[in-house]
Amino acid sequence: MKTAKLDPAAAPETAESASKSAADRRRRTRPFPVQRVVPYGYLSPTLILIFVLMIIPIAMVVSYSFKDNVIVEQNPVFAGLANYTTVLTDPDFLAALKNTFIFITLSTLAHLGLGLAFATMLNTPLLGGVTKAIFRIVYILPWLFTVAVIAVIWRLMLDPSGVVNYVLTTIGVIRGEVSWLSDPNKALWALTFINIWAGFPFFMISILAALQGISPVLYEAASVDGATAFRQFRNVTIPQLKPVLLSMAVLDLIWTSQQFALIWMTTGGGPLNVTEMLSTYTYKQAFSSYEFATASAAAVIVLLLTMILAFFYVRLQKER
Repeated sequence: MKTAKLDPAAAPETAESASKSAADRRRRTRPFPVQRVVPYGYLSPTLILIFVLMIIPIAMVVSYSFKDNVIVEQNPVFAGLANYTTVLTDPDFLAALKNTFIFITLSTLAHLGLGLAFATMLNTPLLGGVTKAIFRIVYILPWLFTVAVIAVIWRLMLDPSGVVNYVLTTIGVIRGEVSWLSDPNKALWALTFINIWAGFPFFMISILAALQGISPVLYEAASVDGATAFRQFRNVTIPQLKPVLLSMAVLDLIWTSQQFALIWMTTGGGPLNVTEMLSTYTYKQAFSSYEFATASAAAVIVLLLTMILAFFYVRLQKER
C-alpha cells in the first residue's frame, strides 16, 4: 500500500491558515467589536465639547427663530417664518447687509493686496537682513495689539482735534477739522481703513511664508528663458501663490463678516446706521430691543451665509 508523501513546504502554510481561521473564529465569537469603539473613546471629549458648545446652542437659536416672545415669556408661541419676514424686510437689516458687503469686500481686497506687496518687499534680496528684521517688527505691530487698544488708538487719532487732522491740515490735504467717525459720509470708510490696518500683517506673514516656499529653480528657469522681473512675478509667483491667496481670501471673508468688537468700540453702528453691520444689528436686536426672536432669525441668516463661504473654503482645501 502506497503512503501519501507530505510536502514540507506546505506544512507552514497549513499551520498559518489554521491560526488565521482560529483567530477569525475568536473574532466572530466576541460579543462586541471593541476595536471599532476605541477610536470614538479617544474622540469623545472633543465630540462632547462640540455637542455642548456648538450643536446645542445652534439648535436653540434655530428653534427661537421660529417662535415669538422667546426668553422674555415663559411660553413662547410658534410663529413660523414671521421672524424671517420681519428681518428680511427691515430697512436696518438691509442697510447692515449692504454695509457688511462693502466692509468685507474692501477689507479682503486690501488685506491681500497689501499683504502681497509687503511680503514681496520683505522677500527681496535687495534688502539686508537687519533692514528686513526692522521692517518685520514695524509691520507686525498692528496685529499684536488687541481690538480694544486698536479702537482706543484710532478714536483718539481720528478725533477732530487728533493727530490725523493735524497732519492732513499741515500738509494742506484738508481744511479745518473733520469728524472721521461721526460723519455719515466718512464713517464707513474710516472704519474700513482701521480694519485693514489691523489685519494686513497676518496676511503679510502668511504670504511671506508661501513666497519662501517657492523653489528658486523656477525663477532660474524663467531667467534663462529671458523673462523679466514682472513676467516672473506674473507667471511664476502668482500661480504658485494662487491656492494660498484663494484660501486666505475666503477665510478673511468669514472673519471680517463676524467682526463686532472693533465696530462696537469705534462707532457702535452709527452715525445714522451707516456703519451698522450684521453683527451689530443682531446684537442690538437682542440686547437693546430685547427682540430675541428676530435676533435669532438674523443670526441664522448670518450662519447660512457663513456656511456658504465655509463650503467654498473646504472645497478649495480639498482641491489642494
